Amino acid sequence: MRSVKYYTLEGLTKLKEELDHLVSVERPAISRQIAEARDKGDLSENAEYDAAKDAQGMLEMKISKLQEEIRNARILDESKLDRSKVLLLSTVKIKNLKNDTIMTYTLVPEKEANLKKSKISVSSPIARGLLGKSVGEIVEIVVPAGTLPYQIIEISR
Repeated sequence: MRSVKYYTLEGLTKLKEELDHLVSVERPAISRQIAEARDKGDLSENAEYDAAKDAQGMLEMKISKLQEEIRNARILDESKLDRSKVLLLSTVKIKNLKNDTIMTYTLVPEKEANLKKSKISVSSPIARGLLGKSVGEIVEIVVPAGTLPYQIIEISR
């Protein structure tokens, strides 16, 4: 089941760093724990050994998933994206027409979302409502608080 996911260069680099940490730091640490538990004798009643083997299984599964994700990752080339419409990696300034608040968000792949940095997932309700729209357009976006009207003030990269 291959599913291509798009990343910025920064996001893919973070994934690779996480994988490297798991392989070069976490994996050897769990191997040491298993060896220490094995040295304590009878493995049939050794809770430390069982826990370490379970942790190893979970780690290997996480490593495998990250490797698969990296294999299927594609880097977005921002230079080829249309700047007149809201797309992935667009920075969008929008105005809430109900209370006149202005917000700025950057639409990023799911794994790179970080609300503190105003980076919202492209699959979030606000991002889905903005995708494909141009400056000046008014969009009705359904959010948990109801339907809110937003006007697109500016699109940049």
